[in-house]
Amino acid sequence: MTLPTGRADAATDTLRGGPRRRHVRTGVPLPLLLPALIGLAFLLVPLVALLVRTPWHSLPAQLTSPDVWQALKLSLICATAATAVSLVLGVPLAWLLARVDFPGRGFVRALVTLPLVLPPVVGGVALLMALGRNGIVGQWLDSWFGITLPFTTAGVVIAEAFVAMPFLVISVEGTLRAADPRYEEAAATLGASRFTAFRRVTLPLIAPGIAAGAVLAWARALGEFGATITFAGNFPGRTQTMPLAVYLALQSDPEAAIALSLVLLAVSIAVLAGLRDRWMTAS
Repeated sequence: MTLPTGRADAATDTLRGGPRRRHVRTGVPLPLLLPALIGLAFLLVPLVALLVRTPWHSLPAQLTSPDVWQALKLSLICATAATAVSLVLGVPLAWLLARVDFPGRGFVRALVTLPLVLPPVVGGVALLMALGRNGIVGQWLDSWFGITLPFTTAGVVIAEAFVAMPFLVISVEGTLRAADPRYEEAAATLGASRFTAFRRVTLPLIAPGIAAGAVLAWARALGEFGATITFAGNFPGRTQTMPLAVYLALQSDPEAAIALSLVLLAVSIAVLAGLRDRWMTAS
């Protein structure tokens, strides 16, 4: 007995585990192709120009000069510290938003993501109003403990954590929502406390999301400019990070500005390569 062509194809697909995806080639309309190419050029040409104008012959000397190395070192230390702060505070916050149903959760989530769309300079002003010497919290830190945060290295870490933490929270919360909560419930039925279930079951499940969020937060902290210069200032060796050094060097030493910009570009490419499984795989 011979099956019709359509049924034979369906039977073959069933034996192979499901229907095969058929790729249909369609022409690209010219009104869409031209703006797409212009948009691609708009994004790529400035990066290519940076590479073309890089003083490769003097790049080693630029990167090893005391001022540039000082900014590089401070940026790496502060970005790493800001990421650590984001992990300590952001992972529990993401768990709270993903696992606990409480009144106003949507509003709290909106507040958490607000620094993503808030102009960084406004974030720096807000930090000054909160943690400055006359701020609503900073005045008590100064009078009770003698702690002054603005225009210090610790102020740089706080400013970077303020703008970077939402990236980690969003990433971890999405991973938590995708994780099956029945594993935690099974651990609870076996006598594990809520914290033990989180530490022994949930954390291993969401480790990839935490890693991705930490990388995003670190990259965002490394490139932070507006909140840092507003809250911590621009003092070489104390608060002058790479973006601030680029801004300052562009006025007096363009080659040093290009060298620092190239370092930031390389870091961005490395972050994108590290997250290629999320952003660079075809569906």
